Formats: sequence, structure tokens, C-alpha cells
Amino acid sequence: MSIDLSGRIALITGGARGIGKCIALSLARHGADVGIVDVEESAGQATVDDLKRLGRNAAFRRCDVTKPDEVKTVVDELKKELGGLDILVNNAGITRDTLLLRMKDDEWSRVLDVNLTGSFNFTRAAAKTIMKSPHGRIINIASVVGVMGNAGQANYAASKGGLIAFTKSVAKEFAARGVTVNAVAPGFIETEMTAGLEDKAKEALLQVLPARRYGKPEEVADGVLFLASDLSSYVTGHVLVISGGMAM
Repeated sequence: MSIDLSGRIALITGGARGIGKCIALSLARHGADVGIVDVEESAGQATVDDLKRLGRNAAFRRCDVTKPDEVKTVVDELKKELGGLDILVNNAGITRDTLLLRMKDDEWSRVLDVNLTGSFNFTRAAAKTIMKSPHGRIINIASVVGVMGNAGQANYAASKGGLIAFTKSVAKEFAARGVTVNAVAPGFIETEMTAGLEDKAKEALLQVLPARRYGKPEEVADGVLFLASDLSSYVTGHVLVISGGMAM
């Protein structure tokens, strides 16, 4: 069964680069129009240009996901420009890795604000519109770190673990309204972040992966595509782990 998202409109936070951009391109290739939200204007506009070359309607807005008023304005503007909203992908996220005893207050709070509160802000702002769609989908990009924890990432683990719990709770609230709410938990994925690691660090990481390779952003996008499609219409409150066996 092929996936057809024609006539559906998606909004992706953190959609200018990396996994977010791959998700945007994947949804567009299957027929969706896409709104991109990011803090990087030039990269965000470049992604919109790529989407338009695929023949899709697309738009970009710069937004700080931690500011509720700004989020509401951006959601309202993109709904108006694109013609509605069916799919929300909360992908925006940051890291501030350090050991707990060295962690500063702002390193803790900023990661929680962007990764968890940002997803809350966008979900709350978009929910009523998504509830009106016959294909309402909310997909939160979590992490295997939120499932299994990781030394030096207490803030990131808390934010992604919180996002998983948020996903399950909202799924129960929205199920009767026909909206599915799921999470994707990627493991080590080939991105700009992993590209900057030293060879020794890369080799050490590979040793903990049963698949003995990094995942590709496109593989995460495939998981999101499934959850955004009619193929997942009876799936909600689920955490799809894409980690090459790292977390089971």
C-alpha cells in the first residue's frame, strides 16, 4: 500500500537541517504541503526552496519555541498561508552535555525549555486545528536517551523522557477526537553532530550498536512518514525506537 499525503498540511519544528529537513522532504515527496519552523532563517528558507522544487506549497517562519505568544502567532500564520494543519512534528531540540556535578542552571533549564516545553507550546497552539482534521497526527521526536539514559546527558535525558511521557498522556486525551499522538526515539544518527566526532569516539559509539552502523536521517523520516500516514490510524501513544538495536 503506497502512502499518499496529498491535501494534508504538516508543520515541522526544527525543520531547517538534519533530521527535521529529511522529515520535511519525505512528507513533501508523498504529497504534503509543509511549514518549516526554525531559528535558522537562511537554512529554513533553503529548505522551503527545496520543498517548492518538489512541487509542494511551503512556508518558513522563524520562531523561538520556548515563547508561547510567538508560537501561537507562527501557528496561526502558517495555518492561514498553507490552508490548515493536519500533522505536527515536534522536532526542535538542543543539547548541552556535561556531567551533573558540572551542570549549570541554565544548561539544565534551556534544554528542558526547548525540548519539552517547546513541544508543549506547539501542541497546545495547534491542537484545536488538528482536531478538525480527519487525519490529525502529532509526532514528537524523542531519543533513545530518553528511554535508557546516558551519562553526561541528565538534562537531555530528562527532556526526552518527559517528552515520551507527554506523548502518552496527550495520546489518551486526544484519542477520542481522532488524533493520534506518537513519538519516535532515534539512536545514533548520521548528522552534523556525529560528523564532528573524533574517529576514536565514533568507533567507541559503534561498539554499543548491535547493527554496527549509525542510522541515517532518512530512516528516521521513514518512521515519521508511517506515523503521519493512514497506515498508522490505530497506533497512538506508541514510542517507535529507531536505534539499530541499541534500545529494545
